[in-house]
Amino acid sequence: MGSDRRVGYLEALEQALGTQGLVARVVRTRSGPAFLRVVNPEAASLAEDVTCAPAPETKDHYFWWSWGERMHRVDDVGGAAMKLAHVLQPLRR
Repeated sequence: MGSDRRVGYLEALEQALGTQGLVARVVRTRSGPAFLRVVNPEAASLAEDVTCAPAPETKDHYFWWSWGERMHRVDDVGGAAMKLAHVLQPLRR
């Protein structure tokens, strides 16, 4: 149940990221949990791997940055997509 639920949240975020101009795909591994690889196609070095898991103090699921910090609630994929788009935007000079 838990793994399928998490993949479902990641797939919903994958869909939302398309509207932000980012490329994303769910990656399933044999040795660890699934994650969402997100890349800015205009600057491929700007990428992030997002995971999904409950917070330690609650059963509510969240998206998590690759460095282990809580990013956003799973029930607001639009907000999570906007946050990722902001972080993965190249600096304009």
